[in-house]
Amino acid sequence: MTVTRVNGHRAPVAPDDHCGRLLTALERFRQEEATTARRWGVRLAAVLGAGGRLLAAGNGGSAAQAQHLTAELVGRYREDRAPFSAIALHADTSSCTAIVNDYGAGQLFARQVRAHARPGDVLVLLSTSGRSDNLLRAAAAGRESGADVWALTGPAPNPLAEAGHDRLCVEAATTATVQELHLVAVHMMCAAFDAALGVAEGAP
Repeated sequence: MTVTRVNGHRAPVAPDDHCGRLLTALERFRQEEATTARRWGVRLAAVLGAGGRLLAAGNGGSAAQAQHLTAELVGRYREDRAPFSAIALHADTSSCTAIVNDYGAGQLFARQVRAHARPGDVLVLLSTSGRSDNLLRAAAAGRESGADVWALTGPAPNPLAEAGHDRLCVEAATTATVQELHLVAVHMMCAAFDAALGVAEGAP
């Protein structure tokens, strides 16, 4: 049984208490990893603001999180601002199916990284397990291309966390909770991104 804080006191969390597990993991995230999410947002603002590009990839629910991140940058997070170059690598279905058909699933993201990544770009790889072969290959391709590779994963240690230049590893007991905290990290990155660019809340 895990524990969470209620009015400043630690209280037991039942195994079927989804919200309790999330609160426990969120408290730990806030203490240990929130600074990294903000730092990534500031770094992204510098890279994309100078004409660089973000590439993002994940499988399943992590693919949805990757696309959520790129949508916030191409569109907007809260306030209106200029669009920035950000590509979710699973979203081009024709390229994805052609690559898997011709080169195998392991090359799904790596081949696209070699096509799109330029020196100084950022590659964010999302995985709850940190063990997906296609993401590990993408990390290697990112390094070879001169991109800055960031791993957003579940609990460390895991291979993807070791394969990137930087990592944000969420400590949580279940895959669902990891995914929920990845969304928190995405939104914190976007808030820090906008703040670094001087985008004021409530701006016209």
